[in-house]
Amino acid sequence: MATQHLSPALRVPAASPAYPMAKPGYGKRSAPHQQARTRDDFALLPTRERYVAGFVDHLPDGAAMSVKTLAKQLPLYGQQAVSTALTALSVAGHLRRVRCAVVGAGDETRWVFRTFWSRTARDNEWWNTYLATEKGTLAAAPVPEASTLDTAPPPSWAPAAEGPPPAPEGPDTEQAPEPAAVPHQRTPARVPEAEPVPPALDAAPAVEAGRSPAYLALARLGRDDHRLTLSAGDCATLEPQAAQWLARGVSVDYLTSALTAGLPAQVDSPVGLLRRRLTDKIPPRLPTAGSPSPGAPTPAGHLLVECTDCGRPGPPQALPGGLCRPCRTAHAGAAEDSPHPVDIADVKAHMNNLRDLLKPV
Repeated sequence: MATQHLSPALRVPAASPAYPMAKPGYGKRSAPHQQARTRDDFALLPTRERYVAGFVDHLPDGAAMSVKTLAKQLPLYGQQAVSTALTALSVAGHLRRVRCAVVGAGDETRWVFRTFWSRTARDNEWWNTYLATEKGTLAAAPVPEASTLDTAPPPSWAPAAEGPPPAPEGPDTEQAPEPAAVPHQRTPARVPEAEPVPPALDAAPAVEAGRSPAYLALARLGRDDHRLTLSAGDCATLEPQAAQWLARGVSVDYLTSALTAGLPAQVDSPVGLLRRRLTDKIPPRLPTAGSPSPGAPTPAGHLLVECTDCGRPGPPQALPGGLCRPCRTAHAGAAEDSPHPVDIADVKAHMNNLRDLLKPV
């Protein structure tokens, strides 16, 4: 009789986690009229940029494109290396970061951030023309409502609701006696109660409603980040400066993000830091739609291109290569200061000669 060698069943290979997607309307967007994907794509780029470009090219539309998210998925490079690679890809004509103001429910304006990607390298004229034609589409993009997010189907990994397990049946199984029927008892007719008096807690909302949106935005900074906790007097002091921001057409979310971005590890004077940021980062005053400046074209969609390196917004014509003027100057200087491959080979040969001389005879 042959001996049977039993072996455990093969394990099911673990499924790789899905790449995180951005919120609806955000994330990656592929540019049209790209060449077919080949093995020689990005062959002229350096190794790091070619690695990052190949990964981004295979991402689906709507994927998150932040530096932190990409660095978590790329094991070979960190956030600084990924940020430098994205800057080089922007200069090479493969991507542009843009922001667009869209109007949602209740005429609420929000900024939507997108990253346009092109496998085929494009020049600045092509990107300017494409982004100009995309303004109408981006402006008409609806803002996702909360109801659509709340009614989304549950994820596949969520356990389905199960009913109670059925009772086992068998010849020896005893059936439980049915409970005795309880006769219906009469209940006295209910006397209609008086309407409940609402609690007297409307004093705080009434006081809060009397405050301006600028004051409330400053007061809520401490809830978002404890390093920016302000007193009532501090909020009243900074309220006129914050009101100037809102008067120039920015939203409360934009004001909050501008004041809380890039905070140091420790803030000794929150009111001093916020006063300096409100003064230095105040946005320009844009003409209203009812009174356009003479001779200036009417903007369609308020689409702005962001600098890939520092995130400074501007019109597409002012950011060639996807970089603002200071970052473009720094990038050109770094490219000029980089050593030539011939110099690197000479240095390596010189070091090998020195090592040979130091060897014992």
